[in-house]
Amino acid sequence: MQISQESRLSIRLPASIKDRIEHAAMLSGMSVTEFTISNLAETADEIIERHHVRTVSNRDRDIILALLDENGDPKKKPNKKLVEAYKAMKRLIAE
Repeated sequence: MQISQESRLSIRLPASIKDRIEHAAMLSGMSVTEFTISNLAETADEIIERHHVRTVSNRDRDIILALLDENGDPKKKPNKKLVEAYKAMKRLIAE
């Protein structure tokens, strides 16, 4: 027996919004299902990315750069927090 990898999502929405979605799907040359999946996935990805992206203030940026400069001396090893921050940055870039 093969298990389906698909799931079902049922929603209720105003008829006017459903009409707009159907019209937009038709203009896009997609089925309503394709249009809905594409747009929901894109919106979900944007929200997830915004949640994971961190914005630093000018002050924080200056502190980070000063720490990097301080640790630029080959005789000094970066501290644990700096190593963790670097690894986290690499993971974010890889995603």
